[in-house]
Amino acid sequence: MARVTVEDCVLKIPNRFELVMLAAQRARQISSGAPLAVERDNDKNPVVALREIADSSIDLDHLRQEVITGLQKHTETEEPEEDMMEVLAADSNVAGVSFEAIADGAEQEMSTEEAGDVAGDVDAGEEK
Repeated sequence: MARVTVEDCVLKIPNRFELVMLAAQRARQISSGAPLAVERDNDKNPVVALREIADSSIDLDHLRQEVITGLQKHTETEEPEEDMMEVLAADSNVAGVSFEAIADGAEQEMSTEEAGDVAGDVDAGEEK
């Protein structure tokens, strides 16, 4: 079989950037042991990937989804995550202090600091 060229693949995937991304993803799959859809013929993995794309012997939609999943920084997990507030409340109750008391103390402390800031602003204004 003759070597595949990019022109053969562009008929299947008109966007060259997408073609490169899909061929690279398929080449990585082949490197990790995925079964080949065409004969290797002493070709390297990227060439085999391009030949598979040109022959339409692989599912391009599935390959596109794998590229997207591989580029995502945050992947959704199926496990529900516990609410962090519930975890903090449970931890604080173990120590004998309720979470509400800790939260109220923080609010009171912040109110005192805000009052000091306002007073400082008024004093600075009077000096001018």
